[in-house]
Amino acid sequence: MSVTFVDIVDENDVGQRIDNFLMRRFKGVPKQKIYAILRKGEVRVNSSRVKQTYRLQLADRIRIPPLVSKAQAPTQLDDRTQALLESCILFEDDDFIVINKPPGFAVHGGSSIAAGVVELLRVMRNQPRIELAHRLDRDTSGCLLLCKKRGVLKEVQAAFRARTVKKNYALIVDDVWPKKARTVQHRLLRYVTDWGERRVRVDPQGQVARTDFQITDTAPTATLLQATLHTGRTHQIRVHAQHQGHSILGDTKYGQKQRGHASHQIERLCLHAARLVVPVGSDRLDVSAPMEATMDEIWARLKATRV
Repeated sequence: MSVTFVDIVDENDVGQRIDNFLMRRFKGVPKQKIYAILRKGEVRVNSSRVKQTYRLQLADRIRIPPLVSKAQAPTQLDDRTQALLESCILFEDDDFIVINKPPGFAVHGGSSIAAGVVELLRVMRNQPRIELAHRLDRDTSGCLLLCKKRGVLKEVQAAFRARTVKKNYALIVDDVWPKKARTVQHRLLRYVTDWGERRVRVDPQGQVARTDFQITDTAPTATLLQATLHTGRTHQIRVHAQHQGHSILGDTKYGQKQRGHASHQIERLCLHAARLVVPVGSDRLDVSAPMEATMDEIWARLKATRV
């Protein structure tokens, strides 16, 4: 591989830090590598060394040493996957794509996943600048927002940080949820298990987290709930539900021992991002996703269950 020269001609790149620009362009290259080549002066802007905090300007010329990135390999997209994702698009314009993400789809590629939703949509739309505005767990279905422009992405991310984004979820939990358990406020702490898996638990040393729960429907051995997030902690709904003694059906990570005649029929994590409301300037993006078919079928079976 030879040295690469990149000219900044897109206004979407102007004002972005050089380290963030390189990490976005060379997804898959470790952050430590990016910072190392900056520190050693191997990256030059207009023939000069720059610090990692340098912000790009229009007409800057960047010299980049050879870097190997998994993201540079072409993403494989078969016709069936493309047709499925096209059918899942809830809303699209020049700024946004919102999809009803199917369960089992990772939102982005990783060490064991060649490509996630964002990489696939970049190929489908031939728009390499499409970025995730937020995350959903791989096994969670529902509203997933992606942005096509950096300026729009920054505005949406600011709304998430300011907690002005509204997120509603549908979930099915084990047994009968108590009517009085409407608001759960337990601090959540991230930790790593002895076998290296990242988890979250209720802990007084953790971050503030609040989830409001509302009963939507009941079955003999389960409850269909609506959850509204007031904070966006990792696995927040799953851990809050577990801590109440009513874990989400199909949750292999946080699920407690559930009623045998119900749990053996569960094909997926019964958690669905049902609605997303995002303020955008003087307007707002308000999108709802119908509950995914397999989760609908699970609930129908539970309703028909006789104790």
